Amino acid sequence: MSGVPGANPLRDAQDRRLPRIAGPSGLVIFGVTGDLSRKKLMPAVYDLANRGLLPPGFSLIGFARRDWEDEDFAQVVHDAVKEHSRTPFREEVWQQLSQGMRFVQGNFDDDDAFETLRATIEELDKAQGTGGNFAFYLSVPPKFFPKVVEQLKKHGLADQKEGSWRRAVIEKPFGHDLESAQELNHLVHDVFPPNEVFRIDHYLGKETVQNILALRFANTMWEPIWNRSYVDHVQITMAEDIGIGGRAGYYDGIGAARDVIQNHLLQLLALTAMEEPGSFHPKALVAEKLKVLTAVELPEDLGRHTVRGQYAHAWQGGEEALGYLEEDGIDPKSKTDTFAAIKLTINNRRWAGVPFYLRTGKRLGRRVTEIAVVFKRAPYLPFESGATEELGSNALVIRVQPDEGVTVRFGSKVPGTSMEVRDVTMDFAYGESFTESSPEAYERLILDVLLGDANLFPRHQEVELSWNILDPIEQYWDKHGKPAQYAAGTWGPAEADEMLARDGRSWRRP
Repeated sequence: MSGVPGANPLRDAQDRRLPRIAGPSGLVIFGVTGDLSRKKLMPAVYDLANRGLLPPGFSLIGFARRDWEDEDFAQVVHDAVKEHSRTPFREEVWQQLSQGMRFVQGNFDDDDAFETLRATIEELDKAQGTGGNFAFYLSVPPKFFPKVVEQLKKHGLADQKEGSWRRAVIEKPFGHDLESAQELNHLVHDVFPPNEVFRIDHYLGKETVQNILALRFANTMWEPIWNRSYVDHVQITMAEDIGIGGRAGYYDGIGAARDVIQNHLLQLLALTAMEEPGSFHPKALVAEKLKVLTAVELPEDLGRHTVRGQYAHAWQGGEEALGYLEEDGIDPKSKTDTFAAIKLTINNRRWAGVPFYLRTGKRLGRRVTEIAVVFKRAPYLPFESGATEELGSNALVIRVQPDEGVTVRFGSKVPGTSMEVRDVTMDFAYGESFTESSPEAYERLILDVLLGDANLFPRHQEVELSWNILDPIEQYWDKHGKPAQYAAGTWGPAEADEMLARDGRSWRRP
């Protein structure tokens, strides 16, 4: 341990009492004036500082087009933190953090601005003792990724000096198909070594997603039945009850499948279906996830086993909701999907023949993300014919958000003189079982970037394999028909229900 630069020789790696604390470092946020930065990144940095997980001289540099002074930037961060942070606002924490805040104004093709950025990093290095360690967070639209990375290379900002690191943090979407993802990977790896590139999938930062691994591999209850002999099918749902808001420019042409299935849902599928890794070392985890993604097979008839939809004008929650084609900035002829459902299978010994149904959509019944592992019915029921009419299938449901937790559904006798069996549920809720509230996903991910821990970040092979799965579906949709319409506030188009009904199954109502 003591051989690592900046490591504490008195710290024992086995000691669980001390949390993982980042060493000397700083963060540069490109696109610091955007929503993500204001609502998530800056509050997450403050919350980490408040929890004592950032080094005393931590530095934060904002880069954007606005004409601000350092004081203006500090005020914007201050306001964002007060409004959106998870932990209470403490003046002394803020004072220490604000000493390391700087703002650099400029466009991404402005060489002078990048020279100013370099000088600012050098100044903070001396003043704050950051040890030359900086992460560059690209909180910008994907079309700007290549330009920013190019400029970092041109101005020597990505150069790693002996004993220090430079890292790139890239938001999704990582490309819009396999070819563009490969191009982007090539470009980024030309500037930063692959192990210093962190692709953010904020879902993997959520406690409940990490709990999938704990649930499966720390317990003996589930693993013996986590296979094709006992599991009938798996449903992975990410539903939102809002429309596209002001994101027409980003969303149109991308759609639900590219925005959510390619990254979040395929990652959840990989964690649900993977074999037990030899350890929780990033390489071991990635190896198992890659095996799953490589074994994924698309249905032969994409017309019958994939569905896309668009939300239509309707009343939702007592308010009138515009249809997707009526939203500001959307072409009335747009074929972009706001709902997507697909059926996949995994060709390996554990999962052969078990369908995985993935669905996502906007303006659905409620905001929820869950993984439901639905088990087969008991092979023989020794009860009288009417006794089990109310009995469904056993299920283990992992709720990723909101109301994070796990629900187990099973049959139980109804109190009374007759033998009647009905479904009941047992609930574990994070909020009730642990006194500490779950950190925001971005807190965990930013801390992991500063520590160089790549466990929760998809590697470039995973990104490319995910596009490999989705590309044929997108190409098929492009050539065949247009999205089915569904009323805002419902659970998607009727075609999605028909898709499961053909297999003798139905969607869960979360």
